Amino acid sequence: MVRRRVPLVTLTLIAVGLVAGGLWWWAVLRLLLVPGESGAVEGAIAAGGWGLSLLPVHVAASSRPPARLTRAWRRHRSGAGSGPS
Repeated sequence: MVRRRVPLVTLTLIAVGLVAGGLWWWAVLRLLLVPGESGAVEGAIAAGGWGLSLLPVHVAASSRPPARLTRAWRRHRSGAGSGPS
């Protein structure tokens, strides 16, 4: 069996994602189960998580290749010739 080391950044992102997901579920369940006791914080967390779920739909990668960058150039005046050497 081959063991691979997982970078610390990856583990941190996974942990943050799990905590954020747990917080969102807590807020949604609190809003559903005890709506009289839940407040603005739970509503904001639930709405924010729902808004983030829509993000991948609107920020999808394009199927066409990226545009090529061009080099900037200065336009010479007609009849100006080259500058002093």
